[in-house]
Amino acid sequence: MGLFSRLFHRKKRQENGADDWENIVYDRAEVDFHDREQWSEYIKNCLEQMEEAKKEVNLLTGEYSLVTSYLTDIEEIEALPEGEREGLNGIARRLLALDEERQKYKSRKNRMNDAEYHRMRGQENEIWDGIGKLKECESYGQKVKQDMKRLDRERHAYEYRRQELDLLLNNLRGMVMIFITAFCLCMVMLLVLQFLFEMSTRIGYLLAVAAVAVALTVLWVKYTDGDQELRRVERAVNKLILLQNKVKIRYVNNRNLCDYLCVKYGTKDAASLEKLWKQYQEEKEERKQYAEAEAKMEYYQKQLVDKMSNYRVVSPERWLGQPAALLDKREMVEMRHALIVRRQALRKQLDYNNNVAETAIGEIRDIAEQYPSYGPEIMQMLDKYMGRDA
Repeated sequence: MGLFSRLFHRKKRQENGADDWENIVYDRAEVDFHDREQWSEYIKNCLEQMEEAKKEVNLLTGEYSLVTSYLTDIEEIEALPEGEREGLNGIARRLLALDEERQKYKSRKNRMNDAEYHRMRGQENEIWDGIGKLKECESYGQKVKQDMKRLDRERHAYEYRRQELDLLLNNLRGMVMIFITAFCLCMVMLLVLQFLFEMSTRIGYLLAVAAVAVALTVLWVKYTDGDQELRRVERAVNKLILLQNKVKIRYVNNRNLCDYLCVKYGTKDAASLEKLWKQYQEEKEERKQYAEAEAKMEYYQKQLVDKMSNYRVVSPERWLGQPAALLDKREMVEMRHALIVRRQALRKQLDYNNNVAETAIGEIRDIAEQYPSYGPEIMQMLDKYMGRDA
């Protein structure tokens, strides 16, 4: 066991069986006071214990004085005349009302974050124009989309009609070949009848030529009409393609403009931007009210401090955070009780540390008396410590 632990060992058990961490017991039995190194170390340990106790006392004394001043302030406030107290209560009511407004603002849900608010504030003068431009872009985009769909439907109709006309013209060309082939076969048959069988085929020639002429004329008229219609259809298709290209260019440019405006204003469409704008207006008004409440709060806090400074209140600033205690007696009672409990705890610690220091001084003086040969040197060590502490 080390020397220091032997000097300041704790009692093992109290009567109730619990560890005793408070009582310090001095034991010199194993200290050889003829050995200068041992008694010097013992005295130094006593002085160190005194120094530690004094430091603790200095810290506790300041806190004890502060708590006592708080209790004195409570007594001073409670002793104020009714008229003076009513003036304090009026200021306290205003402070409580303003604090409720602040808390209400801070606890409100769906508040705009600072980054979004400041971004909207920087674009405040152009947001409404941006909403109008976005709405115009979205409306124009819908119209362009409808035009594109209509042109696409017309083009598909013309394409279908062109396929029909191509099929019709191919059929007419096929019929022409059939009639010519049939005419040639008839002529061959008539020639065979005329020269081989010596039959009169003049009427047959006339009928064959007339039939072919009529058929070819009808087919030619139909083919010419179909070809002309096909040309009109192709011109219409080409015109529709050109119109579609123009509409596509307008659509892409309008869409790019919409995308740019959405990026610029940090939104996805005009409705969202308008909703954000309304939220910003509400947030702006609430922040304005909050700033006004803060300014009023500072004003009434200053009034409260100034008014309390006219009385014998040591710490008027402390009451800035306790306006409810000025209005509610129960709050004041609880506050006083808490301060009394704190002061009692501090008093207990002060008494304990003062007792530690006094016991250590007594131990050193007792040793000096018991060992007169070292007494002057021991007292010199004590006086030196006491002088430094003073």
